[in-house]
Amino acid sequence: MAWDPIWENVFSSQAWGKYPGEDLIRFVARNFYREPDRARIKLLEVGCGPGANLWFMAREGFSVYGVDGSATAVEQARQRLDLECPGWKGELHCGDMSRLPFADGGFDAVIDNEAIYCNPIDASRVIYGEMARVTRPGNKLYSRTFATGSWGDGTGETAGHNAWVVAEGPLHGKGYSRFTGRDEIAALVQGFSVTEVELLTRSYEHETRTVREWLIAGTKLGRGAA
Repeated sequence: MAWDPIWENVFSSQAWGKYPGEDLIRFVARNFYREPDRARIKLLEVGCGPGANLWFMAREGFSVYGVDGSATAVEQARQRLDLECPGWKGELHCGDMSRLPFADGGFDAVIDNEAIYCNPIDASRVIYGEMARVTRPGNKLYSRTFATGSWGDGTGETAGHNAWVVAEGPLHGKGYSRFTGRDEIAALVQGFSVTEVELLTRSYEHETRTVREWLIAGTKLGRGAA
């Protein structure tokens, strides 16, 4: 999958969020806070950006791994981890989400926090499948992705199936954006059994605009799955 250079410009020119969302915190806490040896829990985020989620998970004692196509974002994440989480365990890579540089079945959870949506639907299936490849059977997926009907959907220049270079809203200026329908989720999330789907909504501009996001949880298929 070709990396969209627009994100290098975004990370180079804009301040980015420093803290994780509540839903990601809840996912990690629910699945892994009871683990007595957190360093042995390996958590991977694809499209990690400047590392807000990695920072949180490293501070909680987990081993963290991140992949992003932007060299600037990866360097920002590395600098923050080195400064604020001395001795953190894990790896960061600048690379392609569809060809993860990890062996099969090595991770306890894989995370997509609004990164896969930047890819066409067929490419997105490949990325989910690659995330499944590197996850241990029975272990976890967290994916947050924009839903059809979200602010920006249907605006600007059409770019493929449910995809636009949007003309308004929070994705304006972010290049290719794909929106996912509820009936597409099960077939989209390759290699995982979808165990939970929730719709997150937030209004803007005096309740005249709404951002809609799917929060998807899954379990890796295969021997050892719950």
